[in-house]
Amino acid sequence: MRIVISEFISLDGVVQAPGGPDEDRDGGFAHGGWSHPFFDPEVMGGAISEATKKTEALLFGRRTWQTMAAAWPERAGDPFADHMNSIQKYVVTGTLGDEDLTWNNTTRIPGDQALTRIRELREREGGDLAVMGSPTLVRTLLTEGLVDELNLMIIPVLLGGGKSIFPEDGGLRTLELVSTTTSSTGVHVCTYRPAAQA
Repeated sequence: MRIVISEFISLDGVVQAPGGPDEDRDGGFAHGGWSHPFFDPEVMGGAISEATKKTEALLFGRRTWQTMAAAWPERAGDPFADHMNSIQKYVVTGTLGDEDLTWNNTTRIPGDQALTRIRELREREGGDLAVMGSPTLVRTLLTEGLVDELNLMIIPVLLGGGKSIFPEDGGLRTLELVSTTTSSTGVHVCTYRPAAQA
């Protein structure tokens, strides 16, 4: 399975709380819901729909999983919500127990086993293992070279600080741009893959 990262991301590299004001206020973040004014159903919605068709399972960090698990089950009846609720989900966590996994088809990956278990999933045949949000997990995956594709919706806004997906370890990681489209709202929908090493 390919590991595919999908993020709404600001021009200054912030991915924190794009969906709503109370999604994630860590660090005093005050701009929750910042992606909404820029959503373009045709270009951005189309890109999400295409990515969904290739997705076989979802992988989350604990906080993002909890946010999603609180939102999606009550939206049943919408095709995208039904897909989110029925698809296989994995959550990396050191604090949640199996009894906490109330969202349908969720499997817990203990934090201390995360890299081993994720490598095993990546070696399986099948569709994409998609990661949304989950900045701490994504940073780890990028650091470990476990990301096969980055789908970034680069939104023309500066947020002045917040959570990022990018490692800060001084490592050089070269990507190639596979595709790009610009929405009517000025969002660049870009797909990147790690560049082949010479």
